[in-house]
Amino acid sequence: MLSQNVSLHNKVILVTGAAGFVGANLVMWLFKTAQASHIIGVDSVNDYYDVSLKDYRLQQIESDVKHDNQWTFKKGNIADKAFLESIFEEYKPEIVVNLAAQAGVRYSITNPDAYIESNIIGFYNILECCRHSYDNGTKGVEHLVYASSSSVYGANKKIPYSTEDQVDNPVSLYAATKKSNELLAYSYAKLYNIPSTGLRFFTVYGPAGRPDMAYFGFTNTLRKGDVIKIFNYGNCKRDFTYIDDIVEGVYKVMQVAPERRNGADGLPVPPYAIYNIGNNSPENLLDFVTILGEELVSAGVLPPDFNMERHKELVAMQPGDVPITYADTSALEADFGFKPSTTLREGLRRFAIWYKDFYMKGGK
Repeated sequence: MLSQNVSLHNKVILVTGAAGFVGANLVMWLFKTAQASHIIGVDSVNDYYDVSLKDYRLQQIESDVKHDNQWTFKKGNIADKAFLESIFEEYKPEIVVNLAAQAGVRYSITNPDAYIESNIIGFYNILECCRHSYDNGTKGVEHLVYASSSSVYGANKKIPYSTEDQVDNPVSLYAATKKSNELLAYSYAKLYNIPSTGLRFFTVYGPAGRPDMAYFGFTNTLRKGDVIKIFNYGNCKRDFTYIDDIVEGVYKVMQVAPERRNGADGLPVPPYAIYNIGNNSPENLLDFVTILGEELVSAGVLPPDFNMERHKELVAMQPGDVPITYADTSALEADFGFKPSTTLREGLRRFAIWYKDFYMKGGK
């Protein structure tokens, strides 16, 4: 296992995408674990999906705040360079976790501009601010951790997906932007000695998640009594990863920055790393739908006599989708002694209970 070389205590920690699914849960995790630290949250709170969910997450964060200097939220877009520079100038973050991004494979087909703005320009701005945090000999950013995606593997035939695999054939613009993030981070690590770690997330799910994800969208559709479409005729597998496992993985990675060192040529060896965070256990979509239906019935979201078979339609694969995602997490286990452990049924049970509470109070 790698040794911790970054303390999260008494630090200024910047989390972008703080109103997002992973970002909000990470902030609340840090409240419990990063003692006497000041967490700066940044988010544009855009309307890509229901803003009430983002407001709910921010309210959950506010309810967890224990003292005045624990939490500061700034609404703004990381693609606005002046805004981001003002954050770095005022707060001088020592650890940066970039989770702000335009997500979603299908949305990238119809709204490509959003991906270039957030995922390319926004991430470039993050890197530039990290670079200039070292100006005039200051200590600057100790570790940049950023979200990549399992989408970078494209239609990779080799499974499970390993970070050693070539990922040069993205099948969506979203995937291409995430691969670009990894390349940009590598070049800035090489040029400016910025310790950076990219995390390829595999199908994150759980309470208060993103409504554009299959489990959430299926639930909305089934609750209305409509038919859900299962792509590739049900012959898809996904490595579903519960939100608490993702956040714990991010937390562990934050504390281990890639080592700064010089190579034989006297130049910096890029302090750069990439890891998969997934369950290492892909689930067939048909099995997933069965479990989801059972847990929705158990939670009271669907009636006890709900007939799932009448509400399923098997259809062809969509553009940009891949038939399987499957994470090789051996590097994460070896370096951090960590492997996600929440079962799909337990994770979907927690989601179903939350969904009932959030959407169906008072018989709504």
